[in-house]
Amino acid sequence: MTTSTLDREGIAARIPHQGSMCLLDAVTEWSPSHIVCRAVGHTDPAHPLRAAGRLGVSSGIEYAAQAMAVHGALVAGIDAAPRQGYLTSVRGATLHVGRLDDLEGPLDVRAERLSGDARNVLYGFSVHHAGRCLLEGRAAVVLDADSL
Repeated sequence: MTTSTLDREGIAARIPHQGSMCLLDAVTEWSPSHIVCRAVGHTDPAHPLRAAGRLGVSSGIEYAAQAMAVHGALVAGIDAAPRQGYLTSVRGATLHVGRLDDLEGPLDVRAERLSGDARNVLYGFSVHHAGRCLLEGRAAVVLDADSL
């Protein structure tokens, strides 16, 4: 396990999401097989994914996708060229609550690389609050889809 952490600025330097669409605030731990991130902006009334005055729990999938993107960048290393990834499917998603914006305190966003190769990766993901799982599932990511 790697104990080095990464702040919001370091995350934004590694993913295409910028400004308010960069949903993660810190990487708290990571290894070649997993990543754990923290997010605190889910209660912000100006959150970019809010709809009808609320932030539904399915928005947590975007949090997880960003964690996967950061993980891919960290595993590739600082000298590697950035790779564009596309979330191609989400399967086995279980939503345990209705919304995220009514939860005070940070969210823990976790992603674990289950399998993959140079072009396709399968991750398991979950979002937790105060030790409680809010949503979980699996996601397939295609890397460098433009080159396929």
